[in-house]
Amino acid sequence: MTSRERVQRAMHFQSVDKAPLRYYYCPVGYYEHGDKLNDLYASLPGDFEVFRRVPVPVPDPADFDASGRYCARMTDGWGVTWKYLIYGIAGIPCDRPVSTPEEAAAYLPPEPPPVTDPAYAQAIARHKEEGLYAMAGCGNLYEKLISLYGDENVLCDIVTDAPEINILADRILEYDAALLERAVRAGVDCVSFGDDYGSERALLMAPETWRKFFKPRLKKLFAPAISAGVDVHFHSCGQIRDILGDLQEIGVTSIWPQLPAYNMKELADRCRELGLAVEIHTDRARTMTYGTPEDVRELVKREFDTFRMQDGGSWFYVEADNGFPYANLEALVETIAQFR
Repeated sequence: MTSRERVQRAMHFQSVDKAPLRYYYCPVGYYEHGDKLNDLYASLPGDFEVFRRVPVPVPDPADFDASGRYCARMTDGWGVTWKYLIYGIAGIPCDRPVSTPEEAAAYLPPEPPPVTDPAYAQAIARHKEEGLYAMAGCGNLYEKLISLYGDENVLCDIVTDAPEINILADRILEYDAALLERAVRAGVDCVSFGDDYGSERALLMAPETWRKFFKPRLKKLFAPAISAGVDVHFHSCGQIRDILGDLQEIGVTSIWPQLPAYNMKELADRCRELGLAVEIHTDRARTMTYGTPEDVRELVKREFDTFRMQDGGSWFYVEADNGFPYANLEALVETIAQFR
């Protein structure tokens, strides 16, 4: 069974020869642990891309303040200036291009990449020829809205159905649609999309509000992928149990949830009932950061059993976040290896 076949089977709840695995090569992991993280990952290659040794990053000394604390700023292509307080970790918007409804209605996103891109298509083809599963990121909507316009403005305008927030959302969606069309034309196996809709306990808005504002837009966005037989992967941090069925209705194939926000058994049963495959990201907030290697081993084994990974429907995801003891990363990869 090739890696690509293994992930395709897991995506669609078919039995696998071993649990699939995806890595994200987070810069902060290499910054904190150096080249030995490359050695660890090389010991257990994943199914989504060929292993590559990542150069150990060296931050710019100018990005540290007088007390030695990391504090960098960067303005992205959308006009948002971000402040970074931990090297290699997502930043905080500190200067936004949109602050009024009028600016929201007038804002224009950057030009998306061309939907026909021979070099991109060739890279996807080579990826699949190597027997790997090809997943392509295709943006986000809510996360982009709040980075441009701020949480309070966005949430209030969504609730009041302000015309300006609808205009801004649709323009962002046009950009995301171009990314998705490029990926589908190139022949990817899966498009991925992400928006953090939940807090630790519940959705950030009423389910009815989400269904009115986001659901029809996402349904329209995903439609070309679904028509082409391409899988749709969706990431959302926080508790979004109330809309899992809605995601399945609009064609989502798999989800990447924040596992500690759920009762693991209830989530596993609900997703198997819906036919939503689950990417298993072992608890980064507590176990991986503050637990012992034995805690990590126990949790990985419980994840494998609870999600019935041998029967398909899930795979492991590994990312070295800031503050993970190296012994816990070793325990994570070595325990996953037992199921491979």
